[in-house]
Amino acid sequence: MLINANDIKFNPDIKYNIFCILELDFYHSLNTKPAFMKSLIQFFEESVDKFSNNVYLWEKPNEKYEGTTYGEARKQVYEFAAGLISAGIKKGDRISLISEGRNNWVIGELGVLYTGATNVPLSVKLNPDEIKFRINHSESRMVLVSSIQAQKLKEVIHECPTIEKIIHYDTQEEYAPNEIHFNELRKAGREWLEIPENMKKFEEIYKSITPSDFANICYTSGTTADPKGIILTHGNYVSNVYQAYSLMDIPPFYKTLIMLPWDHSFGHTGGIFAFMGRGASIASVKTGKTPMETLRNLPSCMKEIKPNLLLSVPALAKNFRKNIEKGIKEKGRLTEILFNHALDFAYSYNKEGWNKGKGLQKLKKPLLDLYDRILFSKIRDVFGGELDYFVGGGALLEIELQRFFYALGIPMYQGYGLTEASPVISSNSKNRHKLGSSGVLVNNMDLKICDDEGNELPAGQKGEIVIRGGNVMHGYWKNEKATAETIKDGWLYSGDMGYMSEDGFLYVLGRFKSLLIADDGEKFSPEGIEEAITEQSKYIDQCMLYNNQKPYTVSLVVPNQHSLKLYLEEKGLSADSEDGKRAVLTLIESEVNEYRTNGKYGQMFPQRWLPVAISVMEQSWTEENGLMNSTMKIVRGKITDKYQEIIDYLYTPDAKAVTNERNIEEVEKMKLG
Repeated sequence: MLINANDIKFNPDIKYNIFCILELDFYHSLNTKPAFMKSLIQFFEESVDKFSNNVYLWEKPNEKYEGTTYGEARKQVYEFAAGLISAGIKKGDRISLISEGRNNWVIGELGVLYTGATNVPLSVKLNPDEIKFRINHSESRMVLVSSIQAQKLKEVIHECPTIEKIIHYDTQEEYAPNEIHFNELRKAGREWLEIPENMKKFEEIYKSITPSDFANICYTSGTTADPKGIILTHGNYVSNVYQAYSLMDIPPFYKTLIMLPWDHSFGHTGGIFAFMGRGASIASVKTGKTPMETLRNLPSCMKEIKPNLLLSVPALAKNFRKNIEKGIKEKGRLTEILFNHALDFAYSYNKEGWNKGKGLQKLKKPLLDLYDRILFSKIRDVFGGELDYFVGGGALLEIELQRFFYALGIPMYQGYGLTEASPVISSNSKNRHKLGSSGVLVNNMDLKICDDEGNELPAGQKGEIVIRGGNVMHGYWKNEKATAETIKDGWLYSGDMGYMSEDGFLYVLGRFKSLLIADDGEKFSPEGIEEAITEQSKYIDQCMLYNNQKPYTVSLVVPNQHSLKLYLEEKGLSADSEDGKRAVLTLIESEVNEYRTNGKYGQMFPQRWLPVAISVMEQSWTEENGLMNSTMKIVRGKITDKYQEIIDYLYTPDAKAVTNERNIEEVEKMKLG
């Protein structure tokens, strides 16, 4: 009899890998493979056989969404894959794909995989040189591209010697000899398959693909050096999908709108493949002529699709919250007061989620239900009215944001993962969650927390998160040294600091490379403080703490210039006056001081890690200037390098006064008048 993981209760004294060993021994005795030991081809074929008439893909080519069933999708995949084979693509080749989300993104990727080739998904946020590096490093033979991304590709395609053909998703006015439209290649494949011998050959090719064959080469953002190509196999993805199912249930009627970049492994596993395996459906946001136009299409797409589950990252969550609060404010002061009271009331009732409504808190339920009917339900309607929850990943989600969405009745369950792990490692879920944590571990995976010497630490002690399982990447493409440094004896060393609680929840504290290190050697992760400051203060947009074996911590702060301008107007001060400039700097310092002992948030963080000196920056950190990556995380190494002189200055006596001459000069550059 097969033991179910749900039958095993968590016990901190029992190793996490008991179930995995038992299950694998069971399958070994039968000389068969576990359910998750299959290729993505087999995974998709099984889903089509089960759910042939279910809609898999939703797209909005004009005014309304149109659905493509699993059966129709498979037909299109066969045609495109056959077109690639007829064009000379063979097992082991690489093909790059750079496009906004659409049905043909999925059809294109699956078509590549059916040939035995490897898809190299690229971020739409890359600049031409970054695209060139990835195409050349992966030695891609072909590239699938949208019209928006084709403009960037044209700038560097002459420097990409391995590219033989450009496959356009969108119609072009004219085609060069090495260019073809996606549908033309599908047509060629359809005609090729009409010959019986070719159909037989095609079946032999896709049925020969194994779980160990490469599915994707996913490139890191390259925030510290040249980006690394993470090799994820068919088995990696399928393993991780089944692991994810141990935490979240996806019924066949579920729909999701994939708002994240489709090249990310989170969108792959949590969206494209996880929904595929359950016969559920995924939708793309209607693509505009520009990225901004696509973003403006999001609300109407949300209302039409009515998603049941959404994948999110902190940047999206913050944007949603700002828009919600803006809408509430526009309805008048009374509505704003009522909303804020309802939020505080919900916070006190919900606590950390697992302990909500306990004891006397039950008495609050009737009033909370009233608030839900008159306020929170109206906000849920903005998301289509059928949203059960979000799954949050990509970066640490500030607990205040988690409380906010939990209060609205659409919890954002924080998870943790990294691309090298395909990517899901843990997550909170409807059945088991604790706000502030990164949830419980997926099934069929080992995790240990290690000290600097690699020794395993007990529950409650902080160290490096290390995992082992079928979701661990094959390695880095053409980078054996980095692979050997990251995977040791089958264990993936994440580079992230965290700890396991006694009751089985994982807490992720941040990247080791990002740690603040005091002059006495003590270490602390800055992300929590940075997130809190930027989330709680309307006057601060970005913040980076710094301490590299120094006696105290310092900070670089990018203020919200619009909010500062309104503040000066309220105080009747001029941005050109000395009093005005000093008032701006004093305000920013006071916002940071709210985290000191006597401040509003004085109990949140150890005092020694709060910044003693602050440098105000007029220029924001963006993707365009290279100081933020495609997942909206600040690039610490580049910020540190660019502003090293300023950081050095912050350790001088003069810098401790926030109204120092350098900060005054930065305020003068701002548009506050």
